[in-house]
Amino acid sequence: MSKVIVSLTLSSVLLALCVLAEAQQPGKVRKIGFLSQSGAASANIEAFRQGLRELGYIEGQNLVIEYRLGERGPRQTELATKLIREKVEIIVAVGAAAPAAKAATGTLPIVFLYSGDPVEAGLIDSLARPGRNMTGITWLAFELVGKRLEILKEAVPKVSRVAVLASPAHPGEQRELLETQSAARVLGTTLLYHQVNDTAEVNAALDMVIKENPNALLVFPDPVTNAHLTQIVDFAAKRRLPSVFGRKEPVEAGGLISYGPKLDETYRRIPVYVDKILKGAKPAELPTELPTKFELVINLKTAKQIGLTIPPNVLARADKVIR
Repeated sequence: MSKVIVSLTLSSVLLALCVLAEAQQPGKVRKIGFLSQSGAASANIEAFRQGLRELGYIEGQNLVIEYRLGERGPRQTELATKLIREKVEIIVAVGAAAPAAKAATGTLPIVFLYSGDPVEAGLIDSLARPGRNMTGITWLAFELVGKRLEILKEAVPKVSRVAVLASPAHPGEQRELLETQSAARVLGTTLLYHQVNDTAEVNAALDMVIKENPNALLVFPDPVTNAHLTQIVDFAAKRRLPSVFGRKEPVEAGGLISYGPKLDETYRRIPVYVDKILKGAKPAELPTELPTKFELVINLKTAKQIGLTIPPNVLARADKVIR
């Protein structure tokens, strides 16, 4: 009997040790790619990492992220193809990198952060049912377009002629223009529209703005205007033009006002898609989201530089004031 007890005890110990050893073995290391032509601001990258950590994904432990940042044009599709060869499970594609990733694969899951209309761009079939290997978040929110013009008018009541810089090739931008024109009619404001598809057209548009002599500048957030951010901001400051943008980066660089989605919130939200797909969900069945949190940013240093006093009621609504 004692031998039986000893044998059972030994078996129990061995079983316990096996269970413990199995529990201590690290889980599967997941591998994803991150593709962005702009490089993405460090704060946005950190927001993305934070969202992953909140879901239990820790770089260097159970997660590897292959970053491919700062390349443009066809080079992005090449990088997406290389990420596929490196056996990433998902590609996170920001902005113009989304169409580039789409060109590289029709099967590997892609989660995007896209500034335009992903349906018009051909990335997905519909917001509710993307239907393909892509889904994510679009920064496009048509209800914000007229609001930007309203805020500009509140901040600078004398505004009556507004020069507009926008790229008509950017998916969704034509509807944005229609919404802006509608708001301008209500506000009694004249829009001076300039389409900009490349550097030459940006230069020509700014030359024409000088001749037209507007009293404000409205810049749509698209790849072309984003690529010429410094030039446009410097131009507005030199001409003492109040400027309004759809993203906060131009205001941090010296523009006057921005009103748009909180980018860090969208970057923090993207890991939810990553997690669901890694657990077996299909991008085709995960609805694409619209932004839900917005921010108003005002640069008081710029206001002082161009000789403006922003009304207190407008300042009180700002989420961030640069002094």
